[in-house]
Amino acid sequence: MSDVRERIQYLRKILEQYNLEYYRDNKPSVPDSEYDRLMNELKALEESHPELDDPNSVTHRVGGAISEGFTKIVHERNMLSLGNVYNYEEIKQFDQRIVNEVGPVEYVVEMKIDGLAMRMLFQGGRFIQAVTRGDGVVGEDVSMNVRTIRSIPMNVDFEGELDIRGEVYMPRDQFRHLNAQREANGEEPFANPRNAAAGSIRQLDSSIAASRGLEAFWYHLPNAQSYVSTHEEALELLEGLGFRVNPQRRLCHDADEIWQFIQEIAAQRDSLPYDIDGMVIKVNDLAKQQVLGFTAKYPKWATAYKFPAEEVVTEVKDIFCTVGRTGRVTPNARFRPVEIAQTMVEYATLHNCDYIINKDIRVSDSVVVHKAGDIIPEVVRVIPERRKADSVPYVFPDTCPVCGMPLHRFEGEADYYCLNSECPARVVESIAHYASRDAMNIEGLGEKKVEMLHQAGLLNRIEDIYNLKYYPEEVMSLEKMGRKSFDNLVEAIEASKENGLDKVLFGLGIKHIGAKAARVLAENFPNIDQLMEATMEQISAIPDFGDVMADSVVQFFADQQNIEFINALKKAGVSLLYKARANFASIFTGKTVVLTGGLDSMTRSQAEETLTQLQAKVTGSVSRSTDIVIFGHDAGSKYDKALKLGIQLMDEDSFTSELERLGILKK
Repeated sequence: MSDVRERIQYLRKILEQYNLEYYRDNKPSVPDSEYDRLMNELKALEESHPELDDPNSVTHRVGGAISEGFTKIVHERNMLSLGNVYNYEEIKQFDQRIVNEVGPVEYVVEMKIDGLAMRMLFQGGRFIQAVTRGDGVVGEDVSMNVRTIRSIPMNVDFEGELDIRGEVYMPRDQFRHLNAQREANGEEPFANPRNAAAGSIRQLDSSIAASRGLEAFWYHLPNAQSYVSTHEEALELLEGLGFRVNPQRRLCHDADEIWQFIQEIAAQRDSLPYDIDGMVIKVNDLAKQQVLGFTAKYPKWATAYKFPAEEVVTEVKDIFCTVGRTGRVTPNARFRPVEIAQTMVEYATLHNCDYIINKDIRVSDSVVVHKAGDIIPEVVRVIPERRKADSVPYVFPDTCPVCGMPLHRFEGEADYYCLNSECPARVVESIAHYASRDAMNIEGLGEKKVEMLHQAGLLNRIEDIYNLKYYPEEVMSLEKMGRKSFDNLVEAIEASKENGLDKVLFGLGIKHIGAKAARVLAENFPNIDQLMEATMEQISAIPDFGDVMADSVVQFFADQQNIEFINALKKAGVSLLYKARANFASIFTGKTVVLTGGLDSMTRSQAEETLTQLQAKVTGSVSRSTDIVIFGHDAGSKYDKALKLGIQLMDEDSFTSELERLGILKK
């Protein structure tokens, strides 16, 4: 058996080396026939000795079905985004701010690959996990699909934990080839390489991901200061370990040198084998990076230069208005479809009446359009010399385009509003907002479903959500609403009742009150009755709350219809108390905790919420920084890893007993 094991290990190692030579270095050292011969030998040995299987073996890089959806993973270190600069002057300002804080510095200027941000984790030199950026705090485990990217080594010469960041992308040639295949098969082509990469990396059949020819560049080592003193040395370290690092980068010493390199790359941009949407500028010295630190969203030691948005000319075919949940009426333009930054654009918001007047946008006008920030379509200007002789200015409607009621413009505001609370558009938008992820998070109750239920007469007010369970036959008679969908919807609705006051307040859609303001309100007035009785002075005394926000809250609760609505929520059993973080210490306070396996006493999300209230940091993967692993039935590799690392293990009974001792869980 030892001879077989050694042969298998040798074949895996040599075949991975051949993979990297072929896919990463473009310098194959053996003919395809030799590669195939060794691969077939390895497959035969693994099939006859399944006990020696290894998920990182090269034989698994062709992919296969993923048994479940993608697991949500909390990043141990948040994956922050970058601030942006758009011209030479802003680069000078960035450089001057850095110099003022830490003195003259050297910068590394790199390509900003237009792909999918990714984090990879290695333990003891072995690939463990790949996680998408997600929202920067929580991503998705896409290890099975990233494993199919053959330029990525699965084993590296590195002890301990290696956490690296990079970008998965689709090369332009591969994108063109893929779209040609899709069109030949009668499938809709991908809009651009970035969308193609994102769609490929989220395939539930990783053999599809394997066929898509994805690539990756790696550009960041979060704890690099443990090994090297500069960012450039960190990139060289990653290169030395076998990771693809983009060679087109330059060390620069001031804004002039940075701008010169940007201009050089801009001239080459269209001929590159991959898409870039800008350049990234980073302070090279890691110690100075530490001094500069971070804001809540961005590192202060780095920024991204964004290339100017592509501008195209098209024709305004129509101007129409939509109505949001607050009654705000938004004008929109419909264009002759035109391609901008590799996607087809047909619509853009025109914001408000004044925007249309100031730019003098008319139906049938030729207009210059771009994507603001390379994302949002926007009208830059009208081309008046192309205007038709019979053109007339656009007249903003004075009645709601949905319900026909008169529109109102508040003093000092640019927007018009439909004040009819029964307006179908307002009803649908307000209910969909209440059910949205950042509010009550009622899965299965998106805008289209809400509109369908409203048209059926089942959802006319937010509180009607909690009565849907009494109408199973009516709900199940609707399109795509069978028994399972109905049961899942009712379960999600019932679970939402325990979300707490801050989620309800955000869901109410009070003017000027976003998610953060809703939480701050709930912290200061932890039950709904206290808040309804609060005065203008009491609310405006809250830090960062001004008179406008305070007046909006007071006016909302002065409306008798809203009082009746709150009473209806109480009657439905919706919790209107704030679930504050525990203000007492526990064994979880300040600890990093991982949950694994199934729990019988509560759902996984309930356990995570409880631990968060106890001021624990809940993460999705086990590492040496993990303090406690709480496990239920069918605990798997996370349990084994915790055991191997000597991390404290706590079974479900011990966990619930501790919660009972703290008074959080009733016996």
